Amino acid sequence: MAEEEGSTVELRQRKKPKSSENKESAKEEKISDTQIPERTPKYVLFQRFAKIFIGCLAAVTSGMMYALYLSAYHERKFWFSNRQELEREITFQGDSAVYYSYYKDMLKAPSFERGVYELTHNNKTVSLKTINAVQQMSLYPELIASVLYQATGSNEIIEPMYFYIGIVFGLQGIYVTALFVTSWLMSGTWLAGMLTVAWFIINRVDTTRIEYSIPLRENWALPYFACQVAALTGYLKSNLNTYAERFCYLLMSASTYTFMMMWEYSHYLLFLQAVSLFLLDIFSVEQGDKVHEVYKIYMFSLFLGYLLQFENPALLVSPLLSLVAALMLTKCLQLNVKKGTFAAKIMKVVNFYLVCTLPVTLNIIIKMFVPHKENEHVLKFLEVKFGLNMTKNFTMNWLLCQESLQTPSQDFFLRLTQSSLLPFYILVLSICLLSVMQVIFRRINGRSLKETVTLEDGRIGERPEIIYHVIHTILLGSLAMVLEGLKYIWTPYVCMLAAFGVCSPELWMTLFKWLRLRTVHPVLLFFPRLMTELTELQEFYDPDTVELMTWIKRQAPVAAVFTGSPQLMGTIKLCTGWMVTSLPLYNDDDLLKRNENVVCEEGDKLTYSKYGRFCHEVKINYSPYVNYFTRVYWNRSYFVYKINTVISFQS
Repeated sequence: MAEEEGSTVELRQRKKPKSSENKESAKEEKISDTQIPERTPKYVLFQRFAKIFIGCLAAVTSGMMYALYLSAYHERKFWFSNRQELEREITFQGDSAVYYSYYKDMLKAPSFERGVYELTHNNKTVSLKTINAVQQMSLYPELIASVLYQATGSNEIIEPMYFYIGIVFGLQGIYVTALFVTSWLMSGTWLAGMLTVAWFIINRVDTTRIEYSIPLRENWALPYFACQVAALTGYLKSNLNTYAERFCYLLMSASTYTFMMMWEYSHYLLFLQAVSLFLLDIFSVEQGDKVHEVYKIYMFSLFLGYLLQFENPALLVSPLLSLVAALMLTKCLQLNVKKGTFAAKIMKVVNFYLVCTLPVTLNIIIKMFVPHKENEHVLKFLEVKFGLNMTKNFTMNWLLCQESLQTPSQDFFLRLTQSSLLPFYILVLSICLLSVMQVIFRRINGRSLKETVTLEDGRIGERPEIIYHVIHTILLGSLAMVLEGLKYIWTPYVCMLAAFGVCSPELWMTLFKWLRLRTVHPVLLFFPRLMTELTELQEFYDPDTVELMTWIKRQAPVAAVFTGSPQLMGTIKLCTGWMVTSLPLYNDDDLLKRNENVVCEEGDKLTYSKYGRFCHEVKINYSPYVNYFTRVYWNRSYFVYKINTVISFQS
């Protein structure tokens, strides 16, 4: 810079303007030069550091505040600190109760090794059956929580239940921070992250189930998936330096594997991500190498997860493995043929054919050699859900009745609209999608894309991370329109994408360039009203369940086995430790069959019956069931019957 300034000064001295007109022009030039002082590199570096520091501080603070908010809301909702241990445990309902019960079992074990052995050879949960609970129920979160509780000496400071739910609330804080960072990386401003957090909390009825079912596998797993998406977003950026790229790659590898270990259905979600990356590879040639590096992460995580999950066959027969293996094999078969030639066009057709057929072929071949009973019910359920097959199977119809597996109600879309999230999301998605389509048509017509896209270009669809997120949110949204439970995966990314678009000058420049308008900086003021929820006093009151659990613990025989609704069985397993006949879990065919056997027998059809329901008939004194069952306990909500063993064995 010093040499350039010296030369201009020397040039001014040599010209020496003779006329008054030249003198005035020289003065104007000098004034204009002095009015725009150039910023020094130190100032630019300080400004960048301040921006990053403030953004990171805001991201971490948002996560911590959200975790504290969840803790405070949970306390106010259940009056948790004023409850007895049994009443606290009853707040865990259904499958959540089952997960927490195994955490209790791990803490009661004399050693960690003994606790793991008892869980992997468990015969105290389901009657007449020994199960590997760690594999079948993905109990790795409970193993980690129990180790941390004992290794950190927390047993002298905090109760086990508070430690357990505290970890989950802390993970939700990491979840929010990861969404914050993703929106920040995409928009370039941390204000987008703040808006993401605001929308996430306002719409938390549709973004998370943490308030109702704390130990759910998705509450443990989705924070790691959010970290993986944030790392992937940074990894796909074009202007990334080497160190940042390595950091994103390592974070993506660790979070992908951890996510796969935490949730038995994680590989399905990663399959959708792999499809999105495959389409990105088609639309953005420059990111092909990075995409295939992500494929390697998938392969490594799948095989390592297979080994550490007791050789879980579900990972080998997963569509993710078949797709990634086929894409990597297709990549190896690609030949370096000169573009534009006839051979190159033939190879494109061959590659397209291989990509469409090879994954299905590989999956069929793998299933021929690998047992895959574990996830057969998932495929059957999808066939019935999409109308591809009709069945009178009890398990399939029972799954269709579950709220999380039904179609979202109109109230869901109404809530998103009232919070202004859905309108902004549709607007942002439309602009990004049209820009991506514009890029695709430009490539089809043979026009080369610019190496560096500036703000004035208004081409947001040329950024690879934007292409990925557009495809990914469309795929997730399509499934969320069919299954209610998937909205908890899709809606957080709706918050992130909408906030990115609202705060991204590049997106608005793209729109204004289409409309031939000048640049306008949009400002959105958003103040969520959350304190009112903390001021509302709520009370958890369920004396009937407390009485039932107390009676079981005090008067039920030690060898007793209980049967009933799967949700109640989970509560009995947690609060009493007694053996049950079934569990409220949907990832095991045998457990699903047990739920069916409790209700009907093999060959029964789900049609109108001339006999009344058992739960009503057994209460009538003249019912034939009184010969086989004796009522031993009842209250306003529950009736407990004992089987008359002498008569029952005569049949």
